[in-house]
Amino acid sequence: MLSIRMKRLGRKGHPTYRVVVQDSRQSPSSGKYVALLGSYDPHTKQSTLVKDKAEFYLKNGAQPSDRVISLFKSEKVSLPEWVKQPSKKEKSLRNPDKLRRNRPAGEEPKQKPEESESEQPAQEEAEAKVEESKSEESKQESTDKQEEPKAESEEQETASDDSKPEAEPESEEVAAEDKS
Repeated sequence: MLSIRMKRLGRKGHPTYRVVVQDSRQSPSSGKYVALLGSYDPHTKQSTLVKDKAEFYLKNGAQPSDRVISLFKSEKVSLPEWVKQPSKKEKSLRNPDKLRRNRPAGEEPKQKPEESESEQPAQEEAEAKVEESKSEESKQESTDKQEEPKAESEEQETASDDSKPEAEPESEEVAAEDKS
């Protein structure tokens, strides 16, 4: 099957394209093509097409790429009915109000919205809650610090109890008596 594509030419950063009819199994850069239909320079938007050849290959079933379809439309080449028109994608902007074209003349961009009076009491309440929670946390930390020395002294007592060899044989004897 034949396809009508654009083959990239030109130097780095400055492409120009040839519009070629090519076997769809070949890559555009392979250099093998059936017919040369014209060229297109995207920087100057200038295109040269042989309309008769383009219409001939379209009538015989060559599939144009989306970019070639838009180029043929601009050059007013008649397209068959079976050629699907590329759909235009709707682009959405994240912050359209920040664009210069959407701002009134002489107005500076908005940095931060100024706080209104209705928002201030809500912020004061939130700050008060944060301060209360911080004071409660500091009280809990101080009580935890006081409990830690007590826990350490209890650990030392259990460690000294473990060092007594007499406690272990008694527990073994009691366990043996319970089993029988």
